[in-house]
Amino acid sequence: MTTRAIYPGTFDPITNGHIDLIGRASSIFDTLLVAVTVNTSKQPLFSLEQRLELASQAAAKFPNVSVIDLQGLLVDCAVQHNTKVIIRGLRAVTDFDYEFQMATMNQKLCKDVDTLFLAASTEHTFISSSMIREIAQLGGSVSEFVPDYVESALQAITNQSLCANPIEV
Repeated sequence: MTTRAIYPGTFDPITNGHIDLIGRASSIFDTLLVAVTVNTSKQPLFSLEQRLELASQAAAKFPNVSVIDLQGLLVDCAVQHNTKVIIRGLRAVTDFDYEFQMATMNQKLCKDVDTLFLAASTEHTFISSSMIREIAQLGGSVSEFVPDYVESALQAITNQSLCANPIEV
């Protein structure tokens, strides 16, 4: 029997913490789908296409990982792709309350799909995509927290937005 799991997220941008979870989950499951989501409550810095491309570059080193886009209910996508496990990362206790609510709702929507929580590795517990975006937009270095291709994409986007909105002195 092959085991399949799905790891959803907006990945705006994908970080070393995400990639660590992808690697760890891919060693547990025969197939891992990284589902790049459209979240209507968030205003992403990167387009869906850009996030899919960056996630695909990150997943390329894991032979049993594929990247898909997700534009609907996660449980529907899981069923459609014959996956019974949702992977969610936890960085801190504060993540647990929200993630537990989501897991409970997903279980209510589809009793055949379970959620598996993976604790973030110690070196990545403080990394969040929103913090990475903010650091990059303020001109700081994010090279410690994201792969070089993500850093380049962030620089290209933040330089564009700085040129579009010049600061007057």
